[in-house]
Amino acid sequence: MDSKQEAKRQYMTTAPVRGLVLRMAVPTIISMLITNIYNMADTFFVGKLGTSATAAVGVVFPLMSVIQTFGFFFGHGSGNYISRAMGSQKMEDAEQMAVTGFGSSFLFGVILMILGLLFQDPLARLLGSTDTILPYAKEYLCVILLGAPFMASSLTLNNQLRFQGSALFGMIGITTGGILNIFLDPLFIFVLDMGISGAAWATIISQMVSFLILLMMTRAGGNIRIRLKKYSLKRSFWKEIVRGGTPSLCRQGLASVATICLNLAAGPYGDAAIAAMSIVSRIMNFASSALIGLGQGFQPVCGFNYGAGLYQRVKDAFWFCIKVGSVAALVFAVIGFCFSGSLVEVFRKGDADVIRIGAEAMRFQCITFPFTAWVTISNMMMQNLGMVFKASYLSMARQGLFFIPLVFLLNLCFGLVGIELAQPVSDLITFASSIPLQLGVLRGLERKV
Repeated sequence: MDSKQEAKRQYMTTAPVRGLVLRMAVPTIISMLITNIYNMADTFFVGKLGTSATAAVGVVFPLMSVIQTFGFFFGHGSGNYISRAMGSQKMEDAEQMAVTGFGSSFLFGVILMILGLLFQDPLARLLGSTDTILPYAKEYLCVILLGAPFMASSLTLNNQLRFQGSALFGMIGITTGGILNIFLDPLFIFVLDMGISGAAWATIISQMVSFLILLMMTRAGGNIRIRLKKYSLKRSFWKEIVRGGTPSLCRQGLASVATICLNLAAGPYGDAAIAAMSIVSRIMNFASSALIGLGQGFQPVCGFNYGAGLYQRVKDAFWFCIKVGSVAALVFAVIGFCFSGSLVEVFRKGDADVIRIGAEAMRFQCITFPFTAWVTISNMMMQNLGMVFKASYLSMARQGLFFIPLVFLLNLCFGLVGIELAQPVSDLITFASSIPLQLGVLRGLERKV
């Protein structure tokens, strides 16, 4: 371990917990918000093209989530191990793991790109396209697939930097791409008259820029450099990637499936229903991303200190994040409930059906949103400590195990209102089931202190 890496380890294990968590969390929160701005910018500008085009972005979103899923899978799987290895001063293992996670995510992106381009039409149908949405969805889908390798590996690099305690470097890469995307969207869509494909090109070019910046950041600040010759097929490394990444794979993967199910359930109510639920999902994901960013800021603190045997610092960091996250979620819930119609209208001005459906759905979700802080931070902690089964269950619960059956069941019972109620009901059940799980984890830490 060189002097910069030793200094980083000392800082992560001795600095006051609250200030340390905030220093790690602020860049990750910004990174998560910017990542969601990628998607919200597309929805906003494409909304000017019509309801079917807006719905098409929502239809393709699950595919982007799948790409992001594997970026997080390899990023969290390798990153969790890297932070613990650095905490216990096993630098050679940390270096090999970093390259293995990065290279594997890029390779997955290449495979997904090839398969997606070969089966565009059935893929668009599978994602929930109607006959009117299909032409827009295929046009957007084709371009997004070209950027899959860069999108996946960028997220892996960002997470690896974060787990090394260099969240600021990751933020620079993600933020630069996000800002570029916002400027390129109107340029490509309207000035160059590229339509919905312009939005896709803006996203992909921005992702490639982020990729290059993040790759350069691995060479700075005592971070682990990506040396492809250190790529490893060790069984022990892949076991750690699976352990650390499976909860993310479950969470993001089922979120993609849930979005497809939501599109299919809303389809019979028309393009306006699909567009409205897509807009609400983007807005609520934007808010949730701040909580996820807070949890991701907690994870390197948790990993370094758990690896160093400093269990009381792990507990202190957890409770601090719960307090901050709960207050922030409550503030957003109140604002979202009071201004739901106005927020939806930003993305689809003048479409009364989209605004009416979206505003009602958003108010329902805001009622239960404060409970997600406990679920999110608890899930992050379980994942970081390698509790794969508990973390995977909690990852799957909110937008998978409960949401998917609920969206169809409540649709049968209450129609469109039932679809709008599926997420908040799922949130309540997930929160109730997470309490005994996390209390057990905390009691286990208490016995080690």
